[in-house]
Amino acid sequence: MLLTNIETVPGKQIIEHYGLVSGSTVRAKHVGRDFMAGLKNIVGGELKGYTELLDDSRQESTRRMITQAEAFGANAIVNVRFSTSSVAQGAAEIYVYGTAVRIKE
Repeated sequence: MLLTNIETVPGKQIIEHYGLVSGSTVRAKHVGRDFMAGLKNIVGGELKGYTELLDDSRQESTRRMITQAEAFGANAIVNVRFSTSSVAQGAAEIYVYGTAVRIKE
């Protein structure tokens, strides 16, 4: 599955549009990560536990979007975008969406 954040696939012709596809996941913070994040807030630096959590969440959301696109018969998703929102205290949603298309091979 080809993914791109632009509206076309350079050098390829879009022959069919299937419409919007999306994937999401909601993840909660981990107590151990919160403790380490609190320490990092004092001394500064990257919150690696949260970086890993968000990376895992983006990958899972993307897998779900690809599964939905494959069910339509798409071989590419164009105009891919990510969004993050807080849904509860200590929990966030990662949402990814794009347009499922078939490109001429």
